[in-house]
Amino acid sequence: MSTDPADLDIDTVHANLTRSYWAAGITRDVVERSIRGSLCFGLYDDTGRQVGFARVVTDRATFAYLADVFVVEELRGRGLGAWLVEVVAAHPAVAGVRRFLLATEDAHGLYARFGFTPLDAPERFMQIHRPDVYAAAPAGPDA
Repeated sequence: MSTDPADLDIDTVHANLTRSYWAAGITRDVVERSIRGSLCFGLYDDTGRQVGFARVVTDRATFAYLADVFVVEELRGRGLGAWLVEVVAAHPAVAGVRRFLLATEDAHGLYARFGFTPLDAPERFMQIHRPDVYAAAPAGPDA
């Protein structure tokens, strides 16, 4: 495990994110910019190959947002994702923040094990949602 951005394999991160339900089609440029603005966690096997990733957007004092968590497909189901989330949640930069948020479609049980719960007051939260932000632009009128 490392939080050193120099250790990250951007190709691995980009390839896995572009195949995810939440970032399908994301460009490498956007991935690189998101990494520069975040606290990132790389998970590596014994050979140094990157096999997992998590990104936290945070002010390191009051707020954190967990995003882009993945373990490569061939290693899922071995507890690596749970361990990754455990390490992230305990990291000193975010362990004491007042509000630590995330969004998930299918891993509520995993995150609940580390204290994540549904919003106490969802009516207080608002968003600008741009679901097609990563979609490729149309080729043109004749496409």
